[in-house]
Amino acid sequence: MHDSFKRILTGTIIFVLTLITAVIGYTLFGWTLLDSIYMVVITIFGVGYGEVHPLETPPEKIFTMMVIIAGTTSAVYIVGGFVQMVAEGEINKALDTHRLDREIKGLENHAIICGFGRMGQIMVQQLVKDRQKFVIIDRESDRVAKAEQLGYLATMGNATDENLLISVGIKKARVLATVLPDDAANVFITLTARGLNQNLIILSRGELPSTEKKLKLAGADRVVLPAIIGGMRMANLITRPTSTDFLKSKSDRHYLDELLSQINIQIDELVIQKSSALANKSVGHIEVRGKGTFIIVAIRREDKTVIKNPDRSVMLRPGDTVIVMGHHGDIPQFAQFNELKSKMRYRGSSIG
Repeated sequence: MHDSFKRILTGTIIFVLTLITAVIGYTLFGWTLLDSIYMVVITIFGVGYGEVHPLETPPEKIFTMMVIIAGTTSAVYIVGGFVQMVAEGEINKALDTHRLDREIKGLENHAIICGFGRMGQIMVQQLVKDRQKFVIIDRESDRVAKAEQLGYLATMGNATDENLLISVGIKKARVLATVLPDDAANVFITLTARGLNQNLIILSRGELPSTEKKLKLAGADRVVLPAIIGGMRMANLITRPTSTDFLKSKSDRHYLDELLSQINIQIDELVIQKSSALANKSVGHIEVRGKGTFIIVAIRREDKTVIKNPDRSVMLRPGDTVIVMGHHGDIPQFAQFNELKSKMRYRGSSIG
């Protein structure tokens, strides 16, 4: 592409210089400026009109022939540059398409990402960090172009199209994630994908809570509701700051949250009061009093210091916040019995 542009620029410079030199030459033969310009135009562009003035002397004839040769050559050179530019673009496009098809056909055990919006881009960034193989499908040409500029495998089209899903290797894929902001489209993509690959893991995005059931009926293994997750996350930052700070460094906390909710487990923050029988007692003592109904996963001192996975010999002080994990219902009873103040009580699924 660079060579063709250089060729066009060179041809244009020569063409302009030819025009200027020809006009100057004819004026030196004694012609008026208008006659000189007119003669140059009809000569170079081969209009076929007769000469403005008879070319009687050899210098006039030789000069005119040089003008024709230089002007025509430079014009052809410019046109050739444009043709080369178009041809190179089409050839490169064809080669890129062939390369893309070849790489996609070679994928196995990969992920298919339907939608390269904000959510899709965040997903892809994490997949790149984890060195996971993936291919992107999006209907917007600018998003596909952006993905390709970043070096990702991407194709433009409608992910509800069976042929398109087959072309990106859905029968050999491990997982498909449809993250479009349109619930109806996500349901249809899920249904289509499940029909093409029964063993495929399908992750679907839903905007409305009522869509979750439809997506699961369509074949989704997991349904993510970004609005609900975001709202719960913000609520936890307000009402449950200690546990949120403790868990924020866990990259897989959302998966942990879901597992906890499925087995009826919750995480509580219990504040040790001065009047509590557990003040100035060890972690081991508290766990024994709890009769195995929970475990202490962290302690936050009054000075904001956090002790993760504390040893059984660590002593609890009045004002400490103890983060415990246990079965739903057991922890509140234990806290009440031992005069502990519960700052929060929630299922794991609501963790930020």
